[in-house]
Amino acid sequence: MKKMLGFLTSVLLVGILLVGCVSQGGSSGGSKEKSEGEGSGKDNIKIAVVPKLIGIPYFNASEQGVKQAGEDLGVEVIYTGPTEADAAQQVKVIEDLISQNVDVIAVAPNDAASLTPVLKKAKDQGIIVMDWDTPADQSLVELSIHQIDDEAYGRHIAQSLIEKMGTEEGEIAIITGGLSAANLNTWIDAAKKELEENYPGIKLVTDKIATDEKQQVAYQKTLDLVKSYPDLKGIMAFSTPAPLGAAQAIQEKGLQDKIAVVGTALPTDSAPYLEDGSLDVAILWEPDKLGYLTVALAKDLVEGKKPENGQNVENVGEIELWEDGKTIIMGPPTDFTKENAGDYDF
Repeated sequence: MKKMLGFLTSVLLVGILLVGCVSQGGSSGGSKEKSEGEGSGKDNIKIAVVPKLIGIPYFNASEQGVKQAGEDLGVEVIYTGPTEADAAQQVKVIEDLISQNVDVIAVAPNDAASLTPVLKKAKDQGIIVMDWDTPADQSLVELSIHQIDDEAYGRHIAQSLIEKMGTEEGEIAIITGGLSAANLNTWIDAAKKELEENYPGIKLVTDKIATDEKQQVAYQKTLDLVKSYPDLKGIMAFSTPAPLGAAQAIQEKGLQDKIAVVGTALPTDSAPYLEDGSLDVAILWEPDKLGYLTVALAKDLVEGKKPENGQNVENVGEIELWEDGKTIIMGPPTDFTKENAGDYDF
């Protein structure tokens, strides 16, 4: 009997100890979970950044910034996009990202209207939708990350062309990437407005010419322009491959002193053309910073933080928030010239 009582007592004591351990372990696990979630509210944040296309220098530079931000900020980043500037391919990419249950999709649309249904699907499933580089449907995005003030940028490009032409009269042409790219169209409209308001002696010889985001196409289109309009004095080229193709044609024809070319190109790619004057100036920003900023603000949104006007973002600088509460301006553009292009590594 005594042995039985001793056995039961031992069992009871072991049971009490086990209950205590489970209770203590549960409390400790709960505290750990709370501690890990206090700063972010969510562990393993997954941010997807979708460019217009992958494989061209501009979006390669953006990718560097996206990946650096992921490392610095401790979030998982996915940088993926179509191999051509094609809206249908972008839709497929976003569909795949939705199935991966990412927290944020930030996209640079090739055609904003074509992406509206799939972005609405993402938002309906609780995914934060942003745009960067190029505006998407503003009714769907939480934030719209702009490189620069679009109006000021387009006007600056037009002013730069007139300066490099050395005259306020003459024939000019505009070449662009894709005809549906909202950011390119906004810049072109602002540039045309600047010319119409302040330079009545400038004549646009044709409608904007699409080059499909390909340098080779821009090169051929520029050769066609030079042949069709022998009195051409200037070219504005929008999208990063377009100025290079235009400059390549001018260089080949030896027309550096006759036709001025300005456009939205990267300094490293532009350097050979800036050197001999076939490209007069490349006007852009730092795309790696744009990628970094996109990830930084996406992470803040997941954590419930809204951007503020004048906020200083590490590795980017001070940003501007418009009154709509969603439009972010990264900063002013940079003029890359023969003298300073070598100071940049993108």
